Amino acid sequence: MTEPKTTTPKEALRLRKRAKAKKPKFVRPESWRYFRLKENWRNPRGLDHKVRLMYKGWPPAASSGYGGPKASRGLHPSGYTEVLVYNLEQLSKIDPTKQAARIAHRVGKRKKAGILAEARRKKIVVLNLREVKEPSKEKTPEKEEGQSGQASEVKPQDETSETDEAEDKKPEEKAKKRKGRAERK
Repeated sequence: MTEPKTTTPKEALRLRKRAKAKKPKFVRPESWRYFRLKENWRNPRGLDHKVRLMYKGWPPAASSGYGGPKASRGLHPSGYTEVLVYNLEQLSKIDPTKQAARIAHRVGKRKKAGILAEARRKKIVVLNLREVKEPSKEKTPEKEEGQSGQASEVKPQDETSETDEAEDKKPEEKAKKRKGRAERK
């Protein structure tokens, strides 16, 4: 009996990328015809549906034959397998060479801080780690003028300024027309 061929994560990701390039984009049948149908895939179930019956000239239906290689299933794009972590005990079971941690959504700030500190110490990759950016302390020129306490200059309204405002509003009021639909008011 022959041994199964093992591939590295890098090779598996390369195979997955190549397989995905050959795969067609599966869109919902007749979504190009009707606006009410979205493009996300739905399996055709009609008795005489052309896609279900695989008629020539109709797009292909999604099936198991289009699946990616087994070696790349469950791999994160970074090449690690994801492990969902809720506490420090689960973090200690992770192999840092093959696996990466994803901290669960339910974990609070205090426990998350402990998990992150332990992950850094053990050199474990955390996939959903976000750096918190502090807001910049620079003031924008608009805010400085408003905060200085000086009254802004008020321009006297002329007849020309009112007509300019009316002309500016006209293009905004126009609604987009969709193909095959009557304009509603």
